[in-house]
Amino acid sequence: MKNKNGRRRRNKAARKEASAGNGEGDRLSKLPNDLLLNILERVDTLDAIRVCVLSKQMLKLPTMLSQFFLSFDSIPAYHDKARVSSLSLSDVFRTNSAVAHVTDNILTTRSPEITISKLKIRFILMQPDSLTIGKSVASAMATQKVDAAEFEIVTEKPYKICSSADLLHHGKQFNDFVCACPNAFAGLRRLWLRNMRFGALDIPNILTTCKLLESLRLTHCDSGIHSVLQVEHAQLVELLVDYGQFERVELICLPKLKHVAYTNWSSCEDPMYFGFVPQLSKLSLTKIGVRSEKNIELSQLLANVPSISELHLDFRSEKIWIIPECPKLLASVLSKLQHVNLDHLPEGCDLAWTMFILEAAPSLKELCITVWDHWCIIFTDKEFRKENGFCDKADVKWKPYAPNFKHKNLVKLTIYGFQPDDNFV
Repeated sequence: MKNKNGRRRRNKAARKEASAGNGEGDRLSKLPNDLLLNILERVDTLDAIRVCVLSKQMLKLPTMLSQFFLSFDSIPAYHDKARVSSLSLSDVFRTNSAVAHVTDNILTTRSPEITISKLKIRFILMQPDSLTIGKSVASAMATQKVDAAEFEIVTEKPYKICSSADLLHHGKQFNDFVCACPNAFAGLRRLWLRNMRFGALDIPNILTTCKLLESLRLTHCDSGIHSVLQVEHAQLVELLVDYGQFERVELICLPKLKHVAYTNWSSCEDPMYFGFVPQLSKLSLTKIGVRSEKNIELSQLLANVPSISELHLDFRSEKIWIIPECPKLLASVLSKLQHVNLDHLPEGCDLAWTMFILEAAPSLKELCITVWDHWCIIFTDKEFRKENGFCDKADVKWKPYAPNFKHKNLVKLTIYGFQPDDNFV
């Protein structure tokens, strides 16, 4: 009994000490509201709410936030490699429902006098959660000032296990969502869609609904195999297309477009057509090239785009799919080029061909080259490579047009993976 009583006394004393410590040491809740809000707006909103419910003084702060980031993957174990395997789909779906509930609760109870400077919601396309989110955001846009709203929409099935029927189903789900909440999409600034197959007119109709859209990203999305995506929009500034089965992306009329990125197109011809894009300045192309596919001539691809200042080409450690051209042919399209990144050139590739960019771009200030056989992305099986047309050697034939050429404006040359051999020197 003595030991037991002694242990009780020690535990009681420890609790008193901890309580006293909390009274003096709860520094977070004693900070000024403006500083607390600044801290809370830097983390996921669900995490911010978890912090606020621990203190009576902070309970009102979630309704005073001006920036929100709500995500279905905001589960404490989601980003912990040691624990993520224990998560079930029901855990993720439950958090998705929590995102919908919190979105509705915060947007309907917060003061309309506080401007929402940023509202980003990442959620799974499933009912009734999507509808709850869409209607809550639409109501907030109608009754409050929302500067920038963003949807990042994920499907229940990941792309790797999606059939064509699944992709079509996801596309229909999204179309139904847009039809049910047109006012929410009318006020969106950024939209990222994944794993969807649309009808021929669906994407143009979506863009018509999203009148204020500034950024559109499509990942594993298309309108069917060998379909053509035609894009017209008055406000779009950024277009990112990752994978998908488009034969061609045609940028018809985009007066404010500044940045385009296209990853792993499936066409054997030029992947893009540039119409009226007077402000386009940044272009990024990423492709795992094979022998049968057509190489790109920048003079043809960029014939209507004389304003490119940043060019990023990623070869994914495989075939070089750019043709070195005569500087005279490229002078009109690369005259304003200032920054070039050539990523994942295969090891053993002669770099002399990259000089054609220097010769054709007198305004170039920075050239960055990365030479790397990235074993996580390249195929190593010899039979597979042969059957699918992968090149064994990636050398590019090129002869300098000006043997004594000197570049007057280049400020920085960076080569990652440099080796002191004939390919580099």
